[in-house]
Amino acid sequence: MLSNTITPKLVKKFVPVRKSSSRKGDNGKVLVLGGSYIYHGAPALSSLAALRTGADLVYTCVPKINVQSTRAVSPNLIVIPLVDSKLTRGAVNKLLGQIPNDLDSATIGMGLSIQDPEALKLLVKSLLARDVRLSLDATALVNYILPLLSGKNVVVTPHDGEFKRMFGETPPESKKARITMVEKFAKEHSVTILLKGPTDIISNGSRTYLNPTNTSGMTVGGTGDILSGIIAGILARNRDALESAVISAYFNGLAGKMIQKKLGHHMTATDLLDALPAVMKSFDKIK
Repeated sequence: MLSNTITPKLVKKFVPVRKSSSRKGDNGKVLVLGGSYIYHGAPALSSLAALRTGADLVYTCVPKINVQSTRAVSPNLIVIPLVDSKLTRGAVNKLLGQIPNDLDSATIGMGLSIQDPEALKLLVKSLLARDVRLSLDATALVNYILPLLSGKNVVVTPHDGEFKRMFGETPPESKKARITMVEKFAKEHSVTILLKGPTDIISNGSRTYLNPTNTSGMTVGGTGDILSGIIAGILARNRDALESAVISAYFNGLAGKMIQKKLGHHMTATDLLDALPAVMKSFDKIK
């Protein structure tokens, strides 16, 4: 299968148009679900990244122990408490009654503790039934969820370790072999895979794109959470999983390059949030 390196021209083509007459909510309603006793920052980073993409409303669902700290991060966040400290069926049922019925997209997993696998299945199944586009990361990247995702226009964003947990094989060192493996599992499970690395590999099994970033400073914690938030924000408007993953990897990588040029290997994930508008603005399309 032929793989293409992502270009600015391609990204410009995939970026959705924003109507000048649009009202609040027209440009995306996004759910971010993550966080735990230890990882309180992950869902906040994802949520702020989704807002930076131009999404209108982002609902940040975190365990109730994290609610106060999450609200303190930014007044821009709409925070919904998860009734349990981990993901349970009871917490999912309560959440499904609290979120808007017309959500466009959701990203699940960053920093999340999952107590019951059935809870994750219930959440994913229910959101897909509402035609919500999904991006899964971190603890949501588990093999038992794969049967629910087939053909549903879902993006999964593993690094090498998460890829092995989800698909049962460790991606090889060779770029060519990595591409072949990603394409194989994307096709087999009818899902869009974004394998993170020095060169991101993005494939839905029939089309494949490469995003060479080689930005060594982006190994810092939280950059993957930023990526998940960007994907959710873009998915809310461009409802094609592959195109949204391509756009998001490109913008995340470009923001990383900009910050590394400025700060060297001393960046943090929040630095990427500041760079996103600068890298995305020239791709804005208004009708």
